[in-house]
Amino acid sequence: MTRVHPFFWAQAALCLAVSLFLIGTARADAPQRIVSVGGAITEIVYALGEEDRLVARDTTSNYPEAALDLPDVGYIRRLSPEGILSVDPDLILAQEGAGPPEALEILHEAAIPLVEIPEGFTASAVTTKITAVAEALGVPEKGAELAARINDDLDAVQTETSSTAGKSVLFILSMEGGRVLAGGQNTAADAIIALAGGQNAATGFEGYKPLTDEAIIESGAEIILMMDRTGDMDVTDEQLFTHPAIAATPAGQARAVIRMDGMAMLGFSVRTAEAATALSQALTQVGG
Repeated sequence: MTRVHPFFWAQAALCLAVSLFLIGTARADAPQRIVSVGGAITEIVYALGEEDRLVARDTTSNYPEAALDLPDVGYIRRLSPEGILSVDPDLILAQEGAGPPEALEILHEAAIPLVEIPEGFTASAVTTKITAVAEALGVPEKGAELAARINDDLDAVQTETSSTAGKSVLFILSMEGGRVLAGGQNTAADAIIALAGGQNAATGFEGYKPLTDEAIIESGAEIILMMDRTGDMDVTDEQLFTHPAIAATPAGQARAVIRMDGMAMLGFSVRTAEAATALSQALTQVGG
C-alpha cells in the first residue's frame, strides 16, 4: 500500500482553503442589495436560490409568496425612482420594457448599475433570461443548471402537446367598458396558447388590441382564456357570456372559459412548462 506524504495533505488543504476564499470573495464582491423589476426575473432569482440578496421588487413580482414581503417599487412601466433609491440598491435587474424613461434616467444619474434582461416568448427566450440573470448575479453555474432543467421541461411539453388537436382560443386581457382587448400575434398569450397545443383565434394583428364585435364573432373562438383576477379587474362569467359578440361564438354558446394565474401563464419564466401543461389539460377538458 502506497503511503501518501504528509506534504500532499497539507498542499491539498491549502488549495481547498484558497478555493473557498476565492468563492467567498467573489460572492462578497457581487451585488448584495438587488431590486428586481419584472415578475419573470424575480421568479428566476428565487429559483437560483439567491433571494437573500433581494431588497425590493416591482408590483408584477407576486410569486413566490415570500416575494410579497419585499418593498414594492411600483408597476414595471411606472416605477418609482424614489422608492428604488430608498432601499439603497447596488444593482437593478430590469425586464426589457421597464420604465418610464425618465425614471430610468434618474437611476442612471444616481450611478446605480442596471442590467436589462431581454424579453421573449419562446423556450429559448426563457433559458436566455435565466442565463442573463445568473450572469448578473455572478452565479453562472447555477444558471446553467437551472436553464438545462427548464429547457428539458419545455422540450417535454412541446412533445406532449405537438399531437394535440388545436382548439381555437381567444385570450381576453380585459373587458373594460365592454370593449374586448384581445391578444394577437407576437404576444405572450399567443405563445402560451401555441405551446399548449391550441390555436390563437385572434389573427391578423400583433400585440394586444380591442376587437370589434364582428371580429369576435368571425374568430370562431371555441374557448375563452383569461387571467384569474380579483377586484375591479375581475370579469364574471355573467359579464363575459352576456357580451353579445362573445355569446355568438362557440365559446359563448358552450360557456367555455379557462382562467389562469396571469404571471404563470404570461411570464415565460421558470413556471412556463407547468403553465403550458395545465393549459393543455384544461383545453382538453373544457373543449370536450
